[in-house]
Amino acid sequence: MTRPSSPTAAWRPGMPGSDNLPSGPSGRPSPPSGDGHGPQAGTPTVTIGSYPDYPSAQRVVDYLADNRFPVERTAIVGTNLTLVETVMGRLTTGRAALVGAGTGAWFGLFIGLLFGIFTAGNWLAVILVGLVIGAIWGAVFGAVAHAMTGGQRDFTSASSLRASQYAVTVDADVADQARQLLGRMHLTPTGATAR
Repeated sequence: MTRPSSPTAAWRPGMPGSDNLPSGPSGRPSPPSGDGHGPQAGTPTVTIGSYPDYPSAQRVVDYLADNRFPVERTAIVGTNLTLVETVMGRLTTGRAALVGAGTGAWFGLFIGLLFGIFTAGNWLAVILVGLVIGAIWGAVFGAVAHAMTGGQRDFTSASSLRASQYAVTVDADVADQARQLLGRMHLTPTGATAR
C-alpha cells in the first residue's frame, strides 16, 4: 500500500522508499549526493578590499602578481549586479534587411570560398556569386523576421552586466601577506571584512 505524497513533502536521502525510486524514460535515477544543503564550502576567504570599479580591483590583483603573491588564491567578486541594456537605435524593416544582408554576405563569402577551393575554372566568380546570393537571402530573412515580430521590438540594443562594487578576496591563510603588500601600494580600499 502506498501513501499519497503531499506537495510540501520533499524527498530526502534515507527516507523510507528512497531506495525504490521509479525508473524514468532514461532509466533508473540515482538519488542526489550530499546532505541536501548545497555544495560543500571550499577554503575560507577574506575580503582584503572593496573598490568602486573593476579597473581598481584589477590593479590590486596585478600589483599582488607583480610582487610574487600566489594570485591563483585570489578572486575578484562583483556585488550588486545590474543588467544594463543600452539601446543602439531604432530598427525598421529596411534596417533589419540591411543587417541581414551583411550577415548573409559573410556567410555567402564563406560558402563561396569553400566552393572556390574546388573549382577548376574562375574561382573569383564563384566567390562573388556566393557573396551576392548570401546577401540577397540574408536581406530577405532579416526583413521577414522583423516583420513577423509585429512591432514588438523596434530597436537594437546591447546588454551588459555591471556591478556596483568589486571585492578582492584571498584565501584566509594568505590574507596577512596580501594586506602587507597592499599597505605598500597606496591604494585605499573602501573596506576590508571577513567573508
